[in-house]
Amino acid sequence: MAKKIAIPMENGKVSSHFGHCAYFAIATVKESKIVDITEHTPPKHEPGVYPRWVASLGVTDVIAAGMGQRAINLFHEQKINVFVGAPLEGAREIVEKFLAGKLELSANCCDH
Repeated sequence: MAKKIAIPMENGKVSSHFGHCAYFAIATVKESKIVDITEHTPPKHEPGVYPRWVASLGVTDVIAAGMGQRAINLFHEQKINVFVGAPLEGAREIVEKFLAGKLELSANCCDH
């Protein structure tokens, strides 16, 4: 089954806060291998916009460092899995660790 994994990014690393990212890296994964990573500039940030926009890209999973509970709930409504507490690393590193079951998640660094 193919997956699309979205990662909010800033300066080549996972953004520490989902809603303040500069762009999203979208990794397309088939048979547990990355086949493509593309960059997408999101629309203007307003509450609830990013989850709907990410869902429109066919994303199945989101990996972020920090994300508010409302955004997490909106992703779940779209049937998108959310993983928070990711280290501030590059998208390829994050996805490779995730696929290998070696991605270490810490606490959600967003408290709202």
